[in-house]
Amino acid sequence: MHMNIAIISFWHVHGKSYADEAMKAGLNITAVWDENTTRGREWAKKLGCAFYDDYDRLLGDSSIVGVVITAATAAHTELIIKAARAGKHIFTEKVLALTLAECLEIKAAIERYDVHFTISFPHMCNPSLRFAKQLSDSGELGRIHYGRVRNVHNGASAGRLPAHFYNAAECGGGAMIDLGAHGMYLLRWLLGKPINCRSLFTKVTGKPVEDNAVCIMEFADGAIGVNETGFVSSNCPLTLEIGGDEGALVYRKDLGVSYASKNTNGKWINVTDLPAGLPTPLSLWIKSLKEGVDSPFGIDDAIALTEMMEGAYQAAKTPGFVWEN
Repeated sequence: MHMNIAIISFWHVHGKSYADEAMKAGLNITAVWDENTTRGREWAKKLGCAFYDDYDRLLGDSSIVGVVITAATAAHTELIIKAARAGKHIFTEKVLALTLAECLEIKAAIERYDVHFTISFPHMCNPSLRFAKQLSDSGELGRIHYGRVRNVHNGASAGRLPAHFYNAAECGGGAMIDLGAHGMYLLRWLLGKPINCRSLFTKVTGKPVEDNAVCIMEFADGAIGVNETGFVSSNCPLTLEIGGDEGALVYRKDLGVSYASKNTNGKWINVTDLPAGLPTPLSLWIKSLKEGVDSPFGIDDAIALTEMMEGAYQAAKTPGFVWEN
């Protein structure tokens, strides 16, 4: 089954990888739109497809069934709502939008025009992290009271990120809203909805936005979640910790996952028999188009992430932030 899709901007660093994956999966990239016409024309030439400088005209092409949104976060609301109105199925980079209010507008459009939607939550596809979720839910670790995610790289300190990643108007923030998004959706998955948070953001490299950040959240059952992120750390692999009153689990990307519990007599077990992972988020979106099934990373999941992120940024400006019930 051949399907035509369009890439909507190569603003985001993952635009190329999504294009590569889509083509490997057999999709036809027939169009590119980009707010930067020079960049857009260059990518359209590389991909051998049409370039549109008019987004509405691209959406008017009835042969295009879906769009991959890798534009600036601040542009997502308008781009996604227009795509939904045009009947195009939507895959988007995180985060969905900068505010909860915008997310609700997007949800209304997606539901009204009945289009398939997937947001990119890649770490929830990871077999080791899926094991962590299973073990946490099983009761093996007892009552869960703590979760911590550290997800960092040296993009700012090593000069690897494009300059527009430090543009607050386009991004909505810095490290927390970009790389920190992964920690947010993982903690929501593991611990549920937080009730309040405290944030501390710093600017190690002097960029206009934070490049070193932490958000600490309280959950209704007394659990604490810690989301650490930044663009200034080297040789620091993705790390997850889960603490319960009868055991603990630790995952490091380079070492795998291990746990100790009351049932193991406190002995740490290195887990090698992992559950199956999920296909990539883009593959899940493609499956939803071909089979008419819902994606596991849908609009409500996307809204939950923005809700947490909006709170984290409010908390960085004030003594704290309390979510309303």
